[in-house]
Amino acid sequence: MKFVVDGMLGKLAKWLKILGFDVVYDNKAEDSALVRLARKQGRVLLTRDVRLQEGAGDIPSLFIKSQEWQEQVEQVLREMNLHPEVKPYSRCLQCNVELKKLPRGGAKNLVAPFVVEKASSFAICSECGRVFWPGTHFEDMDSKLAKILRKKGNWAAGKKSKHKPPSRKTRIME
Repeated sequence: MKFVVDGMLGKLAKWLKILGFDVVYDNKAEDSALVRLARKQGRVLLTRDVRLQEGAGDIPSLFIKSQEWQEQVEQVLREMNLHPEVKPYSRCLQCNVELKKLPRGGAKNLVAPFVVEKASSFAICSECGRVFWPGTHFEDMDSKLAKILRKKGNWAAGKKSKHKPPSRKTRIME
């Protein structure tokens, strides 16, 4: 499922990307641009703006009820029935493209030596070149994801082991 997210929902956009969904977010985009993009690319519009949703006409949209990002994510997953499509840590948070697995040897010249030694896996964005790996704040993000996904039961039912995260922390190499 592909989404376009209005400027009031930045954290929702970020966490949907973390969950592996194709999300376009530009906090400076005009409402009309969001509607055009949704129509042209077949995206679902996520908004907290009643006028924007009404102006979207026949474009699929979802009005986000809560102001809390965790509840927003839960609403999208529940109302769009997306729990089976969750693929945590599979997209670049900057470029929104799917990450490619990167062998340890391929990461040697892209990250610090201690990271190569310590990290269990690596992934790279083919668009921007960012390298991802399970970093120091991985446990915190993982626990937040588990809490959200556990409400549906998928995380506890074994989905977690299916989607071992290729990464979390990023480092841009220039």
